[in-house]
Amino acid sequence: MKKGLQIPGAPAPIGPYSQAILIKDTLYVSGQIPLNPKTGDLVNDSIESATHQVMQNINALLQEAGMEFSNVVKCSIFLKRLDNFKAVNEIYGEYFRSTLAPARETVEVSKLPLDVDVEISCIAVGE
Repeated sequence: MKKGLQIPGAPAPIGPYSQAILIKDTLYVSGQIPLNPKTGDLVNDSIESATHQVMQNINALLQEAGMEFSNVVKCSIFLKRLDNFKAVNEIYGEYFRSTLAPARETVEVSKLPLDVDVEISCIAVGE
């Protein structure tokens, strides 16, 4: 049986999708953008702050499923400009310092929802 999860207090998704789906012990997290769930505002003043917000959104969904970053096995990073790879990679890496980093790909795309600079999705597996 699948269960939809949402960041507590966050606005509803802007389309026909769930923020995350939990099936048994596997969590599928939809692409997260730098939307502050408390204010509904985009955090887009720098690629660093945007990436932190995306990772905090992922963390909120992991916590809703009783998981943490050590449970993440796969990530997909979408960047509007691959020139931001180094900055995003540094921030992203801070969230996996104490655990084995997940498998991942990073791709440049022409446009992202709400014209943000970064979007990240992931898959996590419970223990």
